[in-house]
Amino acid sequence: MRYVSTRGQAPAVGFVDAVLAGLAPDGGLYVPESWPQFSKAQIAAFAGKPYHEVAATVIGAFAGDEIAPDALLEMCREAYATFSHDAVVPLVQIGPDAFIAELFHGPSLAFKDVAMQILARLYDHVLAEQGRTQTILCATSGDTGGAAVEAFRGRERVRVVALFPEGRISEVQRRFMTTAVEPNVACVGVKGTFDDCQAIVKQAFQDEVLRQAVDLSGVNSINFARIAAQVVYYFTSAVALGAPGRPVSFCVPSGNFGDAFAGYVAAQMGLSIPRIVVATNSNDILARAFEEGRYERGVVQPTISPAMDIQSASNFERLYFECVAREPVETARTFTAFAKTGSVEVPPYALTAMRGLFRGVAIGEKETATTIADTLARTGELIDPHTAVAVAALRRASDLTGPVVVLSTAHAAKFPEDVAKASGVTPSLPRGAADLAGRPERYDRLPAEADTIKAYVRAFAET
Repeated sequence: MRYVSTRGQAPAVGFVDAVLAGLAPDGGLYVPESWPQFSKAQIAAFAGKPYHEVAATVIGAFAGDEIAPDALLEMCREAYATFSHDAVVPLVQIGPDAFIAELFHGPSLAFKDVAMQILARLYDHVLAEQGRTQTILCATSGDTGGAAVEAFRGRERVRVVALFPEGRISEVQRRFMTTAVEPNVACVGVKGTFDDCQAIVKQAFQDEVLRQAVDLSGVNSINFARIAAQVVYYFTSAVALGAPGRPVSFCVPSGNFGDAFAGYVAAQMGLSIPRIVVATNSNDILARAFEEGRYERGVVQPTISPAMDIQSASNFERLYFECVAREPVETARTFTAFAKTGSVEVPPYALTAMRGLFRGVAIGEKETATTIADTLARTGELIDPHTAVAVAALRRASDLTGPVVVLSTAHAAKFPEDVAKASGVTPSLPRGAADLAGRPERYDRLPAEADTIKAYVRAFAET
């Protein structure tokens, strides 16, 4: 299995090199040269299997012969043993043909754990074989940083620098990063938005001197291994509801579009998915792109679903590449223009291809809050604001038929004040995180300046 850049100016690489690099050197994102395929019989065989076995099969299809199947199976077994629910991603019914996939049973109580726990073990395995130490730089809108810190803290061959927009994530999200005591972890509160953090990470990856000096890598959803790991729960959830004989749709709360793009990948691999509803909050760049055909950055609006407060969705480039018939020159031109102007038109033929699977729905703050309260009253389930955005979008998407799975991306206790204000019920942290508020924090504050943060990363890597 070889991986190519969406912008076409970087050489094809293998799975391991794509994982360790994160972003392609030409600024593009890696995708496989072709999508691996599962037959209906292979998909049906996932029924009843432990989650880690399905994960090893799905991720193994992307790894090819670069990682021994037995080694990958053991990595998956260890990764998903860190989850508090035996099913790893259990389904809960909230209405006729409506289900929630709970993706928050990992160590940091968010869906990012599903990918990050296996990613950390992939790094351990590969870096030990190569005798390397890497520096991971990640930007987080709330949950990626906590999941990365939980997964990589204390690991000998990886240093982690997590950038977060100061004052724009919840206290619980922040504390999952900033209470780490291991010396291989550094956290930075950036005086700006998530989009500022993400732009700084991209600039750092395009700095060849810095990349080589610190052996830079990234674990945001720009890293294809994150996408591969997220594909797994599309298969397990759909099979639990009757796939492959029964088509299953999904409703996905989305900011950076990685989770929703994983559904596109599952569909390319053979899973029957009639529709993926991309649910956004008022930061609706994705909803507008799918509904209007214009990908246009707006001003980031703070909301009660902060992990979705994004106006530049990195993984949209992967979908665009696919829908312009994998034309790298067109993709590079478009996203270079977007970086400069903040606005590009989606070609009509590409928009038609996107709309064959995706629909965008934007949900406002009032509807998000009332959905939290209404879902509790109707089902007894206390959901977080991001999940509420998706549940509200599902109710708007009245044309869906058959079972629909809402991806529940975070535990309600990560947003206790907003959930309590909406529902009248204050969610409690699970036992393993109950003392989080009492742990001392450790992080630095820096301006949203690429050169300042690149110097910080280099100094940290050299200590």
